[in-house]
Amino acid sequence: MVVIYNTPNDPEAFKEHYFSVHVPLAKKLPGLRKYEVSQGPVISVTGGPAIHFMATLYFDDLTAIKKAFATPEGQACAADRKILAPNDEDVKIYLYDTREV
Repeated sequence: MVVIYNTPNDPEAFKEHYFSVHVPLAKKLPGLRKYEVSQGPVISVTGGPAIHFMATLYFDDLTAIKKAFATPEGQACAADRKILAPNDEDVKIYLYDTREV
């Protein structure tokens, strides 16, 4: 799962809320294996809109992601995301299975 946030109106308030509220909520997601966030600037080598922040959450598979977000913990994370990025166009969320190549 990859979550990409556009630059918020108040980057410092975003950071404070993200790390003090959102991360503790997300770490309670059933099946979460690993949680990484970007550090420093996010640079696109092909252009495109500026990205403020990215998070990558690891689960066993797409089914595990869907199950996690169907729980009360998942619903709490989804509701809190609306505080961080109230408008859907301010965030992109990608859910997918992976395979090693």
